[in-house]
Amino acid sequence: MTLETLDSRTAALLVIDLQNAFVHDKGTLGISGVDTKRLSSIVPVLAELIPRCHAAGVPVVWTVQEHLAVDASRAQKKLAGHTSRRKQVSALAGTWDGEIVDELKSLAAVNPTFVIRKHRFGAFYETRLEKLLDMLGTRTLFVAGTTTNACVETSIREAYLRDYDVVALEDCISGVNADWEATAKKVWKQYFCEISDSKEMGHWLAAQSSPRTLGFGHVLLMVDDVARSTAFYVDQLGFAVRPAKPLADGRPFTAFRQGIALVGGRRAKPDEARADDQFLRAERPLYEAALLELCRQAMHGRHRQGTRGGELGHRCWPGSGDERGQDGDRPVEWLALFTWRRGCESWSLDGNSH
Repeated sequence: MTLETLDSRTAALLVIDLQNAFVHDKGTLGISGVDTKRLSSIVPVLAELIPRCHAAGVPVVWTVQEHLAVDASRAQKKLAGHTSRRKQVSALAGTWDGEIVDELKSLAAVNPTFVIRKHRFGAFYETRLEKLLDMLGTRTLFVAGTTTNACVETSIREAYLRDYDVVALEDCISGVNADWEATAKKVWKQYFCEISDSKEMGHWLAAQSSPRTLGFGHVLLMVDDVARSTAFYVDQLGFAVRPAKPLADGRPFTAFRQGIALVGGRRAKPDEARADDQFLRAERPLYEAALLELCRQAMHGRHRQGTRGGELGHRCWPGSGDERGQDGDRPVEWLALFTWRRGCESWSLDGNSH
């Protein structure tokens, strides 16, 4: 899958139950005959991924199971539960069994507030996790941990039902049975989440740390035909015209609420036209490739923000020094503009002469 539509500022990593009880060979599952090598295989992967999340500012939230030797609630059950198949009650409060494994313990200690104690499979069930995620502004939840078919799956379903964007990190999730896991992941992908891995998330974290657009200001475009260009932005792209005073020199002028304004231009002088033509012949392939890349990135809000077109990767043709913008203090520039169509993964260059 692709993660580039997601925003790291509203993401968190949920690490479920990396405790001795479930991944250590001396823990409850180990002494109960479960192959803990499969379960513990995710520990080194998480030990590498979690610091990258910390460095990128992505919160890492942990869950730990905590049980009591005598559970009056479970004692009311008439049918034997899953705990009856174990040698002992797992993750008793205050025991080594209930501690996070040594390899990850220091990472969990970075922020104790982000450690959530739970008493059943689900990370959300009667815990403070949802409120914590609300406080963090989380909308995307990357999920890791153990075991696949119990606590991890329950938590994924709970997150989906609360309308989070959920991403399961395949190489950071482990279970007790490979066949069960394979079936579970097919169901997850169909109904509850996307499947990714730590490598793809690492690339995404690096990309999210690169400069990208957080907002868009204003672009003034000189065009040959203001009426035609206005129709293009309104009819094809759905832009909305905003009221604006006409220019003092009487040239046609249209402003849009999306941050673009159009102004009527002048015909280039012969020497300017020749210079533009020479530039296009020499640099057009690179120029068009850069524009198309900007289109692709702009669709996902990732191109750099700048105050002049050159900082956005555009090539500008300056007008004469006496031509000024609406505010009277910045020269108008001929600017090649990229546009993208609504509702589809495609882009095109405006056919007007900019």
